[in-house]
Amino acid sequence: MTSEEILLQRSIQGDTGSFEELVVQYQNKVYALAYRYMGNEDDAYDMAQEAFLKAFRSLRSFKGNSSFGTWLYRVTTNVCLDELRRRKRRIAPLSLDEPLATQDGDEMEKEIADHSPGADILYEQKEFSQYIQSLLDEMKPEHKSAIVLRDVMELSYEEIAESLNCSLGTVKSRISRAREILRKKLMERELLP
Repeated sequence: MTSEEILLQRSIQGDTGSFEELVVQYQNKVYALAYRYMGNEDDAYDMAQEAFLKAFRSLRSFKGNSSFGTWLYRVTTNVCLDELRRRKRRIAPLSLDEPLATQDGDEMEKEIADHSPGADILYEQKEFSQYIQSLLDEMKPEHKSAIVLRDVMELSYEEIAESLNCSLGTVKSRISRAREILRKKLMERELLP
């Protein structure tokens, strides 16, 4: 039995200390996955926390058919997709031209902060990263999930199939389609030769 399997068994029996050790092992990858779905640090942190809570509550449902990491990535993916669906239903479009109402009943114009970094290289990297994130956000959830799990989380095709509960062929097809979408968009913007 590996140390992870021992920690998992103890966690299922209610040992929070063992689960905390599992959290430490997976927190960076879970956060990175949540960040790719949510697009910002605060939401990614919240979703990572939510994923670990949900995982702890659902440990007894972990059958061991896949690795714990694969199962945890599935939980994280589901938590993020659920939150994005909730937001889509409840957020009304916001006009930048309409003034904001203050607590005293007055109105004031909206100010949009400029968050661009000073150094040219940092700016270009950030801009490119944001562009990639916007392209990911435009994708269908199944394409986004597949490419994030493969190219960001570096999971194998088999782990992705287990995580998304679909066939290996479907995973390969989704990744291929997602990469083709990215390639076309990058070529349109002349970011690829």
